[in-house]
Amino acid sequence: MTAKRHYNLLCPIARALDAVGDRWALLILRDLHAGPARYQELHEGLGIATNLLSTRLTELTETGLICKPDGSSAYELTELGRGTDRILWELARFGGVFDRSPDPREPGNLRTLALPLRIVLDAVPNRPDLTVRLHIDDDVFTIVSTRATVDVRYGDSSVPADLVVRTSYEAFLDVGEGSLPAADFVSGHVEVIEGSQNAAAFFGMMGAAIAHQH
Repeated sequence: MTAKRHYNLLCPIARALDAVGDRWALLILRDLHAGPARYQELHEGLGIATNLLSTRLTELTETGLICKPDGSSAYELTELGRGTDRILWELARFGGVFDRSPDPREPGNLRTLALPLRIVLDAVPNRPDLTVRLHIDDDVFTIVSTRATVDVRYGDSSVPADLVVRTSYEAFLDVGEGSLPAADFVSGHVEVIEGSQNAAAFFGMMGAAIAHQH
């Protein structure tokens, strides 16, 4: 394996880039904010070359940002790694300023959405106590909201849901980046599958989150 390069500058930004500045490193961390993931799941989601993924996982483990607990086949964030959430969120907001590629490639899975979902919902005051199963295209997220915390996990869960809703990845990106008004997103791009009595609380929370973001 080629030796990892460092800036070796007396600067905290440079030290941060020494840890996470290599290609794909931040995107691996982004996907692990959705919960633990096996090597193959990360590979499928990112579409990264296998040798490069192995190298980055080794480097992130050595840096103390991720780990693979004894007996586990999945990688997960350490406490230090979880501290990258705000860095990734600000990069997401900054990235929304730029035009999309004319022929973008969708990720192999939508783990990428768990972090921004949690960040925006966490900023909503007076959140309802609500568990939501959110289907985005063929992927599923479980959102557990309380007044104290918000947890967003990729994949299904054994936790019973108060509400089950469905939307599309493209619509979700459009409303997140501000090109689709929140009201139009809710009225035209969201389907309530179960728990309609809880829909008002959830959509109120989503509307407040989108307003806070913009």
